[in-house]
Amino acid sequence: MVGMLRSPIAVQLPLHRLDIQYPENKFCRNCFRCKLEFGLAKQRRIYVPKMSCIGRKKVNRVVLSHLEHELVDDEENNNQMLFRNDERNVGRRDEKFLVPPWGNLDERLESKIDSVPSNSGRVSCVLEPRLHFLEERDEEVLSKRILNLSRTNKVNSAFDLYMSMEVSGLQPNLHACNSLIACFLRNEFFGEALKVFELMKKNGVTSAHTYSLILKAVARVKGCDSAVEMFVELECESRLRKDFDVLVYNTMISICGMANNWIEAEKMWRSLNKNGHQATTVTYGLLVGIFMRSGQSELVIDVYNEMIENKLEPREDMMQAIISASTKEGNWSLALNVFKSMLDSGFSPNSVAYNSLINSLGKAGEIKLTFWVFDHMKSSDKKPDEYTWNALLNALYKGGRYSDALWLFESIKMKQKSQLNPHLYNTALMCCQRLGLWDKSVQILWQMESGGMVVFVESYNLVIDTCEVARTPKVALQVYEHMVHKGCTPNTFTYLSLIRSCIWGSLWPEVEQIVDSVPPDVSLYNAAIHGMCLRGKIMSAKKLYIKMRDRGLQPDGKTRALMLQNLKRDSVRLRKRYPTPRRSLDERRL
Repeated sequence: MVGMLRSPIAVQLPLHRLDIQYPENKFCRNCFRCKLEFGLAKQRRIYVPKMSCIGRKKVNRVVLSHLEHELVDDEENNNQMLFRNDERNVGRRDEKFLVPPWGNLDERLESKIDSVPSNSGRVSCVLEPRLHFLEERDEEVLSKRILNLSRTNKVNSAFDLYMSMEVSGLQPNLHACNSLIACFLRNEFFGEALKVFELMKKNGVTSAHTYSLILKAVARVKGCDSAVEMFVELECESRLRKDFDVLVYNTMISICGMANNWIEAEKMWRSLNKNGHQATTVTYGLLVGIFMRSGQSELVIDVYNEMIENKLEPREDMMQAIISASTKEGNWSLALNVFKSMLDSGFSPNSVAYNSLINSLGKAGEIKLTFWVFDHMKSSDKKPDEYTWNALLNALYKGGRYSDALWLFESIKMKQKSQLNPHLYNTALMCCQRLGLWDKSVQILWQMESGGMVVFVESYNLVIDTCEVARTPKVALQVYEHMVHKGCTPNTFTYLSLIRSCIWGSLWPEVEQIVDSVPPDVSLYNAAIHGMCLRGKIMSAKKLYIKMRDRGLQPDGKTRALMLQNLKRDSVRLRKRYPTPRRSLDERRL
């Protein structure tokens, strides 16, 4: 009661003259015959009769207000008390006391609620605030109370106090408003958070943290597209207030990244630079992560170049991502520079960065740099894996160092046998093909089969190609028969290698048998006819050509040219022996 009498809108009475006892139920039974209770409710117009215990003839009206610190107790007990007035004691003679000096509060409440922008109604509110008169008029004190209520998730009390301040013309500070919005979002009151946000915009007390909270909530509830649409609207409004900063853009880039929407993320990045904001390391880190996941290696390089122009140092994970992006774009020089920067900064690249850089340098034919990076990898705590060995073998093969590649393959087979895979075997077989080592290729093929590895048709084709280079057609036929026996289905490349190998070995029956035993394929006929014409087997080529045309296959230009050239020679030689109709028939067959 003492605190209520000290209210700025109450009458200051000398307390030592009041011989009154104050019970704990918050109302005085001796002073007020109306027996008023104190609590939160819609404020009503109250008439207070004369106090008999004071003994004064002329008594001022006392307006009672509720103390805000009792909000928590009222909410926990779920027993909010209401202002009540015993209307039976109020007659029509007291109408002049029905309207308080601050006016009709119900009308002001309705006008305040109606003044909330229409955007706040996009999601309906669940809570209905209960307004009360505020004894405390200090905005900082009330803001601290809102902050404490929000931190302890007292949603109803915090919302009641906030709306009461709004109606009373008091403005909570920015920290309290942001904490209230965060409290609403934690407790899934999305509509109330939007309502407070719209009031904050109207009062001009928003900040970048406010926008970030709302945008993340919109993205979670309505999706990324709705958040982007809201961001565009807020960005246009914020240009007048200048309350957007890089934090809001980082929030939107993060939202786009979670939705894998790299197109909108790039737009946010461009808009950030266009509006004169300075991107931070966090911004560039988010962009690099989004673009890497989306496979936009070129944009990753652009982000890195802009970061270097702004004199910002990339983080270790960003450097590793930039190395991978640079190698995918074939820019091994940039990847090597970033790699050296990591070493100078004391960072340790991961295995993916090592492997991608070794592979890129190997494709470029930079053998020395490839093994320089490999030496750094061995000196670090990163162990070479099967991708590393494959990149090294490919580098030696691309550089024409086939013998060194075979030596490295044998070293891997002796020391790292568990890391052998079909790619390593095929690279070794390609080196054997280049060197014409048919016996070595057959040995490697046998090792693949004996090791329990599944041998695909590409490996058999490489061995048959090696036999073709070494002019060992019989070995090629044996490998072919073994391939069929193992249940591996030959393809067109297998038959082409066999036909060429048999032609160079003068195995003409085998050539015809291969062509007749497979489904009609114009490429096989063309290869057989070319080989026969080059080896002087014109009559055999002619028969095969006629068979090819009878099957409805169209020869290529080289085959037609070879046949016409050889038929002209035969026509001159046979003109005296055969009549003209026979020669015309041969020309018509072409």
